[in-house]
Amino acid sequence: MENNINQILIRRKAKVLVEVGNNTDATEFFVCTIMRNVEALGYTFSKELYERLLTLPLEKLFSFYKMLVAELKENIGADVVYRPMYPNFPKSVMAADETTLYLNAMVHYWTCGTWMPSESKEERLPLFDETKVTVLELGSMKDLEDIFNNLCQSSTSLSVTDQKDLIWIFQNLDVTLPKEIPFKENAALLGKLYMENSPHPSAKELRPFCKTATDVLRLITTLSDGDISLSKNTRYRSFKRFERRLLLELLESCNGLEEDMLRYKNNWIRIGERLHPGEYACYKKVAKAFDKLRNKGKIKTFQSRLEQAFSENDYDVALRLLKRRPGEFARKLDVLLRKSEQYEEILHAFRDVAENVSVPVLLQVREHFLHRSEEQNIRVAFPKGSLARSHVIEAATSPIKEEICTEVARICEHALVSIFQVREPMGKVYLSPEFQNYTVPFSQRSASKALHTITRGSCLKLEETTKIIRPFIWWTNEEIGDSYGSERVDLDLSAAIFDENWKYLKHISYTNLRSADFGSYHSGDIIDGGDVNGDGACEFIDTDIDAVTKNGGRYLVYQVYAYTSTPFCNLPHATFGWMEREDGETGEIFEPKTIQQKFDLASNSCVAIPVIFDCVTREFIWCDMNLSIEGSACQWGGMNVESNIHGVTATCYAMVNIKKANLYDLIQLHIRARGEEVFSKEEADLVFDLEDGITPYDTDVFMGQYL
Repeated sequence: MENNINQILIRRKAKVLVEVGNNTDATEFFVCTIMRNVEALGYTFSKELYERLLTLPLEKLFSFYKMLVAELKENIGADVVYRPMYPNFPKSVMAADETTLYLNAMVHYWTCGTWMPSESKEERLPLFDETKVTVLELGSMKDLEDIFNNLCQSSTSLSVTDQKDLIWIFQNLDVTLPKEIPFKENAALLGKLYMENSPHPSAKELRPFCKTATDVLRLITTLSDGDISLSKNTRYRSFKRFERRLLLELLESCNGLEEDMLRYKNNWIRIGERLHPGEYACYKKVAKAFDKLRNKGKIKTFQSRLEQAFSENDYDVALRLLKRRPGEFARKLDVLLRKSEQYEEILHAFRDVAENVSVPVLLQVREHFLHRSEEQNIRVAFPKGSLARSHVIEAATSPIKEEICTEVARICEHALVSIFQVREPMGKVYLSPEFQNYTVPFSQRSASKALHTITRGSCLKLEETTKIIRPFIWWTNEEIGDSYGSERVDLDLSAAIFDENWKYLKHISYTNLRSADFGSYHSGDIIDGGDVNGDGACEFIDTDIDAVTKNGGRYLVYQVYAYTSTPFCNLPHATFGWMEREDGETGEIFEPKTIQQKFDLASNSCVAIPVIFDCVTREFIWCDMNLSIEGSACQWGGMNVESNIHGVTATCYAMVNIKKANLYDLIQLHIRARGEEVFSKEEADLVFDLEDGITPYDTDVFMGQYL
């Protein structure tokens, strides 16, 4: 169990749990040796962790070392073999003539990926780069409890990794359900855990989390291992008698039952076949609701009344209706201000209910109106539950007076400060300006498992000494049938170069291995990932940042294409990451200590845009976007960067120009409400910084305590 705990703590908090030992022998030599070894992976120990390790007997110390190194290597991707087509990359690709590169690629294709260039690996100079190290701190069981509580209190959706951590902690540690769970999807997940792990589950315990019929629907869906966001169809399982009674009892206590069930009419009709509500005479309200759904009984809804008011231009009625549902009011505020000229009445009504709107919605409304007047013709829409279906749409809307937009933002800020004032005082707070580069984690549902958890739109600054950026992918084939066979998988790493106006300039991919003008070189196209339990395959791209800017380039858009049309989610192993180097020819091609980020490719998609690099501001813009290619583009030859440059351009333009609430503004609002800002870490009670205290990567803290 301790290994599982440390896996979570290392990945989420850069901490390690080490129990106090009874060692009396001198072990400084061994602990220092361990420290030296983990520095090669980009880590070191805090003073407290070092001293705790000195208390361990040698047997436990060596066991700890094996666990630690294995976990650190997996986190940064150093647990696999990196053998590119050209072992002396980038030198080989720079020096070879075009004919040689072309013939090598063709022979590799003709032999179905079995032939590789017969190039002997040369001795490389050691790595001279000065690299930062991550300090591993001493952890405790309280850290696990804090992670669990923060995830439970999250006001946004959880990523798959978050959900797995939450489930493991609930099932293995002595934790209890909180009294309130703000986000409905998370409440359903915890409801399922409670029902599956409690010897005698009761409706009374679940009622605080199931206040509406849709809450119960989410619970039923997650009990059936369906899509908790309700965006996909679910095959509902059969329920035991005690489960049926519990679920029907929860439904019976819901207000507005008929209207709420009508929102997901088809789902409920299918669920009725599993719950058999007619068998239980005590649940009359539920039986009546199911009867109306099946027999098309008349159910008047809030939405139908609101739509009628809008269609008849009766904004007085619309306003009265919306005041009853503050969250809906906030979401409809833009359309209401566009359609009606009753600005004062609308703003006054919104001011009255704003404090009843959730924090995430208030932040998003504030950000929207702060930037509403800025020119932006397109935006990217991400359909709920399926990022692979994201698409670009026109964003042209009727104007709203700037003073009205400013007032809406001010109302949101005032409401947020009022909400935060009732929370515990923060004391003196140091807040790094760097937090302006990190967006608020509103939704992590489709976020990939990463070395550092980051939200889309966040910007990661490069070290000043970095001259070369080296992204990489590593993968194996897809396992099929029994353990003796596998399906060939060909992933392709590509980069497209654009100028500051998003005019396409060049691409680097398997069709174009190098561009001397832009200082970019590809390590060679490998078309077979190899055995699922083998060494795998890898590809790299080196780019000289200064060479790009000198030739008019600004944006580097990195992409991964599954040429064999195998969705990433079907692959047992597929990762993307990048290194930051001072020199591309010193050190090994893969140097663990230069890894800045690495994450799994695991979406139901064949195209990924992990990051965009801005060569002028010298920062990575975190995308973690997974797109679909449909129709004829899926045929051989279309699964590459040059065939999809138009869609990539539009999507990335929208991503770079998107306006999202950032962590700096969020924390500033908290400080206004319940703290005092100081500008020295030494005098602060609470530190928000990239290296000390709470970092932007502590997404569970922001989702649980600050949203």
